[in-house]
Amino acid sequence: MQSTLQSPVTFDGCGLHTGVSTRMVVRPAAADEGIVFVRTDITPQEHAILPARWDLVAVSPLNTRLMNVYGVTVSTIEHVMAALAGSGIHNARIELDGPEVPIMDGSSAAFVRGFIDAGVIRQSAPLRAIEILRDVEVIRGDAVARLSPATTLQIDFTIDFDDAAIGHQSKTLSLANGSFVRELCDSRTFCRQRDVDAMKAQGLALGGSFENAVVVEGDIILTPGGLRHQDEAVRHKMLDALGDLYMAGAPILGRYTGMRAGHALTNQLLRAVFADDTAWRWITCDAKTAARLPGVGVSKADLFAVA
Repeated sequence: MQSTLQSPVTFDGCGLHTGVSTRMVVRPAAADEGIVFVRTDITPQEHAILPARWDLVAVSPLNTRLMNVYGVTVSTIEHVMAALAGSGIHNARIELDGPEVPIMDGSSAAFVRGFIDAGVIRQSAPLRAIEILRDVEVIRGDAVARLSPATTLQIDFTIDFDDAAIGHQSKTLSLANGSFVRELCDSRTFCRQRDVDAMKAQGLALGGSFENAVVVEGDIILTPGGLRHQDEAVRHKMLDALGDLYMAGAPILGRYTGMRAGHALTNQLLRAVFADDTAWRWITCDAKTAARLPGVGVSKADLFAVA
């Protein structure tokens, strides 16, 4: 069955790239509504609605950004989308009074805590999922993103950076049950100090700080307190991938493989999948299938493993 929140949850913070203070309220939604963003600072109301859908993602290398036909945007949605997917929430109305989702600490942990504290309730409508039927792959330079058949959602990610503080990292994880909450949700976005300086010179990352990102330079971790996980960087890339994949509009049953992949390539992969009717199909989840989906059975006990 589908799920939504039992009560609204409010998050206050600034956007990573805009630096604009934003209040975000995640509210329960009816069955089959899906995840919908609403800009409360935009009128008329029909211009302010942005369904979280792969075909509304605009090109943005640094984050995932929605744009509707009226040119209204919501940026940096990937962390809250990952939290929704990883908490097993299928329907939600997300209201924002600004152009960017609050960055919080650079991870999904605050969102997950808020959702679990609010409570998740089942709805009477059956839950559908997207089953991957054959391999689909997109390549851009040395970056690769692929979806392959699997009985649950799995993510296999590899990154390579010259900076020794990151280096080569690889991790594979089944996202069944509460593994996202226990393994990935507290992993923060990361960047190099020289990239931060370059972005700020271009008017980007205006809200970035050591409080909401792991910043490195060479073999040095500049963020006070260091890492939450030795492989926090690749874990965060997996978090991003889960959020970007949830733009499919339903849980995916398949294995995602990412090698140096980012937001744009994952969205390109979804576009390639949905362009080929032989690559996927809708299924209605029985109890056995639903039990293998991200977020099923998540409880406050899963938060004990979170930093």
